[in-house]
Amino acid sequence: MNEYPVTARTRLRRFHEKGSFDRGVVHAILDEALVCHVAFQHDGAPAMIATAHWRAGDRLYLHGSSASRAMRALSGGAPACIAVTLLDGLVLARSGFNHSVNYRSVVIYGAARALTGDREKMKALKAFQDKITPGRWEEMRAPTVQELKATTVLEFDLKEVSAKIAEGPPEDDPGDIDAPVWAGVLPVRRVFGTPEPAPDMTREIPLPDYLRNYRLPR
Repeated sequence: MNEYPVTARTRLRRFHEKGSFDRGVVHAILDEALVCHVAFQHDGAPAMIATAHWRAGDRLYLHGSSASRAMRALSGGAPACIAVTLLDGLVLARSGFNHSVNYRSVVIYGAARALTGDREKMKALKAFQDKITPGRWEEMRAPTVQELKATTVLEFDLKEVSAKIAEGPPEDDPGDIDAPVWAGVLPVRRVFGTPEPAPDMTREIPLPDYLRNYRLPR
């Protein structure tokens, strides 16, 4: 199947023409984004955290401290809603009412499964490192047994998923077209700076190839 099934929670009721259930579209957004927001219920009250995420196939992964209240709640099966948004531009219309933003977003509903075996944890964490800096995993010290114990890795099946994409110029009211106001799109681009070596490096080490002209997939 090339598309995720539409459910009552993922069906887009407003601006449905901007929605997509295409797997390729969803995966591309999740892979480009570095941070997601996870909403869940904790002690009878709503809670939300921002955290890094990564994807492998039709599964999304999060990780955090085993002592974290969020990790404990999500490990216990608390229903979650995960949102990812990439801002692509400010849409400047001739009226305040028609101002908007261009963006690509994904919303996921589901409950997590906590990975329990050290081997599957290691495999998932390697996939995370490979997303951010491919090749670095082989250079680093491997996680210790204690570090793995202190780290919770959560796996979400991508089942209830939808994407929403807004793009293009402003849509002004016909009566505003001749107004003496500049209208258009101010693009937003993410740019990575020059790598800064740690001040406590004890030797001169060349900059790794994966940090030269660094960029994430898009």
